[in-house]
Amino acid sequence: MADKEKKKKESIFDLSKYIDKTIRVKFQGGREASGVLKGFDPLLNLVLDGTIEYMRDPDDQLKLTEDTRQLGLVVCRGTSVVLICPQDGMEAIPNPFIQQQDG
Repeated sequence: MADKEKKKKESIFDLSKYIDKTIRVKFQGGREASGVLKGFDPLLNLVLDGTIEYMRDPDDQLKLTEDTRQLGLVVCRGTSVVLICPQDGMEAIPNPFIQQQDG
């Protein structure tokens, strides 16, 4: 085992461009939160400041309500992160998989 070098795993995400910017995070189980990204590691553990959790509908756990909860400074475990996106600067694009009809 001493002869084998352990290769350090590189993250395919470059989250450094989102440091000190507001991001939205979706987690396994349906929870969603947004906050200012303060730090991260290769396992996608995130540190968010000024975090707001978006509450879910008690009758339909997949539906978000208008209610929010202030969480402040939080550490998000990377294994539960499903999606990370910037809070600002998102725009809808046409679906590239739908074939355009001529005529």
